[in-house]
Parts: sequence; C-alpha cells; structure tokens
Amino acid sequence: MTTTTPHGRAELLHDDGSAVRVLVAGGEAPLTELLTMALRYEGWDVRTAADGATALRRAREFRPDAVVLDVMPPDTDGLSLLGRLRREHPDLPVLFLTAKGAADRVAGLTAGGDDYVTKPFGLEDVVARLRGLLRRSRAAAPQSDSVLTVGDLVLDEDSHEVTRGGTEIRLTATEFELLRFLMRNPRRVLSKPQILDRVWSYEFGGRANVVELYISYLRRKIDAGREPMIHTRRGVGYLIKPAPPA
Repeated sequence: MTTTTPHGRAELLHDDGSAVRVLVAGGEAPLTELLTMALRYEGWDVRTAADGATALRRAREFRPDAVVLDVMPPDTDGLSLLGRLRREHPDLPVLFLTAKGAADRVAGLTAGGDDYVTKPFGLEDVVARLRGLLRRSRAAAPQSDSVLTVGDLVLDEDSHEVTRGGTEIRLTATEFELLRFLMRNPRRVLSKPQILDRVWSYEFGGRANVVELYISYLRRKIDAGREPMIHTRRGVGYLIKPAPPA
C-alpha cells in the first residue's frame, strides 16, 4: 500500500501500515550516511551495516524488504556477500552499487543482484531503482512459497507446472527458466544481456538470436489464441504483464 508523507512524496508501506525496511550495507561512511538520509526521507525504516558479518546478522534480525549493497565492503568481497545474502534470503531484492565496468555488473547480476547503480550516481536514481525493486517484488509475490502469478498465468517453481486460465502449458527446461525470470520481474523491461546472463549464464556477445528464438517459443505457448502477455520494447528488451480483460 502507499500513502503520502508530509513532504508530499508517495510512501510505500506494509499492509499493516508499518514502514518499508531497507538495509544499507558496506561502502564508505559518508556515502552510507547520505543514502540513509535519502531513504529515511522517503519514510522508510533504515538500518546500516559497515561490513559483511554485520550485514548478514542485520539481515537475519531486521528482516529487510530490500538491501542496498556496495560490492566492496571492507571485510569481505562484495560479490561473496551478495551470494551469501541470496542463499539465506532467496527472495530478498538486492540493489548493488558498483564503480567498475560491465563485467563487474554482469558478475553482480549473476551472483544474485536484482539491479545495480553505477558510481557516481544521484541519490534520486538509487531511490527510484529501489522503489522499482520493491514494487516488482510485491507484484510477483507468490501465493505460496513456490507459486508465481501474473494475471491468469501461474507458474509453480516446485512442480514445474504452468497454467494459463487453468489450461496446462508444457514447457522445456529452458523455456521454463525464461518464463520464471520474466514472471519474477512483471512489467519490467528485461534486456537481452540480462536474460542471457540469468537464463543461459552467458555474457552478452552476439547471442541475441537465442533470446529472440526462445521468446518466440514462449509466445507460441503462452499467447497463442489469447491476448498477449509477452511484449517487445524494440531496442530495449522484453517484458511480461497481465493481459487486458477480454
């Protein structure tokens, strides 16, 4: 749910009215202080952790709704910490901050990051990316621990069963992984490099055709004879969203 703060900003809240919880981990103290101020200005409950061990402990105790993670915390490799966070909290959205190049951004996404911001950045950009992650995580919230639902499309991660409008859809293993990635990010445009990295574990480099091919396979099975759910944003990527009512 959302409400409006005294300063006029839309504030994300839990259904019980409590504030969204965000953990800011790693990074230099001045940057952490600036991020904390910006996120508290949004009305969010913010905790900080200066090192990897504290970050893991705070994640267990504080139970954040999202984490902002600098990939270079002082006592451990940031990507290792990201991997540990993902193993302990598989559905926790993580926005990571990086000052490095494309290979490091791909490595961060591979390690389990959901999105990234490259230094130097504006605080407004971090807040906007974090808001997007929080909204997407809620939109994709499963009805049970293993079920993803977008519109009338349902995917069971445990049984690997997929239905649309109650009709079973049979997918190959790769088609299933591609659909799962799309459904975990409803209404979000996913680029070909992101899809290659998550589904095929490739770095982007001349393999765009495999993404286009498997998107076409999914469309034949998911959208055939129905209002389309899988959409192309030319030059940007692909997204899935509920079909409009008939």
